[in-house]
Amino acid sequence: MSGVPILMYHSVRADPPPETAGLSVDPGMFADQLALLRDRGFTPVPLSRLAGLHAAPGSGPYADAPNPICITFDDGYADFHSEALPVLESFGFPATVFVTTGWLDDAGPDAAGRPLDAMLSWAHVKEVVGHGIEVGAHSHSHPQLDQLPDGALHDELTRSRLLLEDRLQQPVATMAYPYGYSSARVRRAVARAGYASAYVVANDVAYDRSGYAIPRLTVQRSTSLDLFGKIAEGRHGFFREKALTKGYALVRRSRYLYRKTMHHG
Repeated sequence: MSGVPILMYHSVRADPPPETAGLSVDPGMFADQLALLRDRGFTPVPLSRLAGLHAAPGSGPYADAPNPICITFDDGYADFHSEALPVLESFGFPATVFVTTGWLDDAGPDAAGRPLDAMLSWAHVKEVVGHGIEVGAHSHSHPQLDQLPDGALHDELTRSRLLLEDRLQQPVATMAYPYGYSSARVRRAVARAGYASAYVVANDVAYDRSGYAIPRLTVQRSTSLDLFGKIAEGRHGFFREKALTKGYALVRRSRYLYRKTMHHG
């Protein structure tokens, strides 16, 4: 099985605030990136098609698509609706948005966490679904899930899924980890919370398209068009990023275990 690149975006803005600037992409560059995918023969497909969640393999409009690639967005910034969606539609490309439910602009009594920029509203979320965009969960308040005790972890995972399912009146089977942080304990909790699959960062192409640690590839403001082409074609190794990620995972596990010990001590 050949690997499938899953691109991870956050914001598409010409003038992002400092908090999201590094992970935001200029709208003109975003259009150039999608044009590159088209020109190099990639076929953007929905995550559900890739994972076979909603259709039998070999059926549907994306059956046996040549050079499949997936486009995902994390957090649920308002600029997905105003900037990214029109560009995606102009190319006829599907995408997935992982929504932080407590960050939504009109979350009301469900508001939680601290949004980094203007966020989608519930009306926007419903509207993008109407345009063929898939929606997944991104937790409720965008915490570092691997540092939460079990009860709070379960609440973050189930609350976001149930809110989305209630508002959209459709199943929400996928989620992405805030900050990309997960652990074996978190992944077990994700499975128990009713998700069929979950996405990390990992900066690798996805060879196994099921499970709870499916890798994605980071696209950021500093990503040149040449580098973007290498990322899409699996020719960028992200060696430094992978080494840092593995080392940090050990640090984070030690931090969680220390907190747990101190709490029970």
